[in-house]
Formats: sequence, structure tokens, C-alpha cells
Amino acid sequence: MHTQQGRKGVNQDAMTLWKDFTGEKDTIFCGVFDGHGPLGHRVARHVRDVLPVKLSENSLFAACAEEEDDDGGGDLNGSGSVYPYFSSWKAGFLKAFKEVDDQLCRGANIDCICSGTTAVSVVKQNDHLMIANLGDSRAVLCTRDDSNQLSPIQLTVDLKPNLPNEASRIMKCKGRVFALEEEPEVHRVWLPDENCPGLAMARAFGDFCLKEFGIISTPQVTYRKLTERDEFVVLATDGVWDVLSNEEVVKIVSSARRRSEAAKKLVKKAVRAWEIKHPMSRIDDCAVVCLFLKPEPGAQVDGGKRYRDLSTSGSFTTAMNGEPPSPSTAPRKLE
Repeated sequence: MHTQQGRKGVNQDAMTLWKDFTGEKDTIFCGVFDGHGPLGHRVARHVRDVLPVKLSENSLFAACAEEEDDDGGGDLNGSGSVYPYFSSWKAGFLKAFKEVDDQLCRGANIDCICSGTTAVSVVKQNDHLMIANLGDSRAVLCTRDDSNQLSPIQLTVDLKPNLPNEASRIMKCKGRVFALEEEPEVHRVWLPDENCPGLAMARAFGDFCLKEFGIISTPQVTYRKLTERDEFVVLATDGVWDVLSNEEVVKIVSSARRRSEAAKKLVKKAVRAWEIKHPMSRIDDCAVVCLFLKPEPGAQVDGGKRYRDLSTSGSFTTAMNGEPPSPSTAPRKLE
């Protein structure tokens, strides 16, 4: 795991990786969270800490849960076969995400009116992979094709406001979706009669000023059966995906001399890509988790149960510099 602060102020990205999740030796949870708005760093940190706990609690009691509405879930292999416990995990994810968002609204002591976070998380249980996505962070699987070449498979959809289903829901709720002149490629969500806040995603934790106007905290939950061809999964915030393709990410991670260096190498490559492709722009925060699916040759199994990258913990506790921008009639956007 690795993260690096961009040039927009405090690092608002967070991440976590738990081994022996729910007390099972064969189960791993990992997640990446990209905060936005004045207190996005606090929201991301809170979700990082609370979501795995809620999911663990819910998954233990979800075995008899009924299947929820599909919402894009199912078997990503296209084989039609789904892990028997996927419906339980899906119900657990849906309940956990709802509980975390409710807690942010009522009892987290964080002003989430115009602050929030994405969340992309996976649970690996033996050769079963459950994926839950909220917002525009992304999960990509590296696998081998028929020619034994490394190939990326995108496991999540970037839930942007211009996607037809997302835009339809938002507009039905009286929210507005449009792009600013200076960045026509970035569609944002705006209040019905105010040119703010300009949220660049269709789903998120927090952002309660937009919740009645179509922004939701319901994740897309999907399943994939892993095979011997699959090598690793990369979870990363959009600071990486905005400047590197899925193919480039897979190539960079696979080229790392040691697995422990892979996430850091990818972040460094993303920062360099920002400098080359967008020299006049502020580099975005970048956070990466690399989940390798096969034992590293010669590596010993660590007995620790839970791992969290603490190298940037100061970023989460440092107050933002300055005051939030004053209200304006001009469109304002959440970064």
C-alpha cells in the first residue's frame, strides 16, 4: 500500500488492508477511499476505520439474507455461476454502506454537508472475490490471456454523473448534471437552483446537500471467481486512473522488483504522468493497494491479522489550511 499527497492541500486519500478478515484465515479485506470537500480527509479516514468493522459484523449474520435488487451485480466471468455465499456478502455490503452513511449523517462529528468520500473495496475469500464500489475510484484485476500475456480486467464501473442510469436518477430527483466550460470532459452534479457544489461523481458517502437530489451511498456489488490465471488486484483512487490506463497500471505493478515496492512505484509513475500530461494542473492525491493473489516465491507467511499503512497518518490529522471558500454565485466544484 502507498499514498502520496498531491498539490491540492491535505491528503484526502485513505486505504486499508485486513488479513484474517472476520476471523477467517483465508479472507482478506482491502479498500481505498478518496475524500473530497473541505473535510474530505476526515470522512475518508472515518469510512476507512468503520466500514470494515460494519461489514464484518453484518457478514456474520447475513447467511440467510435474501438477494437484493441486482444493480449491476453478478458474476463478472459471465459463466452464470455465482458463489453460494455471494448473496450474503452482498447483503452485508449494502447494509454496512447504509449504516456508515447514516452514522456520518447523525453521529460522526464531521460536517459532511459538502464533504464526502468514494469507497472501492474487495473481499477475497479463497478463490472468490467480492467487489463493492461507490464513486469513481477503481479496481482492476491483472490476469493472463490465452497467450500467457498480462491483461487488465476492470472490475468496477467509474460511477460518474454522465452515465445514463446515474444521470437519469439525479435529474429525476431535481439535481442537475453539466460540465463547466473550462473542463467540458468532467460532468458534475449541482443543486437545483444553485451552482454548487459541483460533485464529480454520482455516488458517495456524505455529501448530504445532494442526497435528496440523486446522490446515493448504495454501492455496486459484484462477484468474480478467481482462477490460476489471475495475478493481482489493484485498487486506486482517480489520481492514478486519470493519468494512467489500466494496461499501464498492470505493466507498472508487474515490473516491480519486489511486491512491497509495487504500490509505491505505481504512485510515483502516476505523479510523473501528472507532471508530463498536466503541467499546469495541481497533481491529485494518489492512493494504491496491490492485492497479490499468489504467494510470493520464498516469502514467509506473516502471522499478523491486520495491516494498515500508517506512513501518512499525519495527513489525516492535519487541519486544512485556511477557511472554506465563501459563497459565490459562480459554479463551485468539489475536488
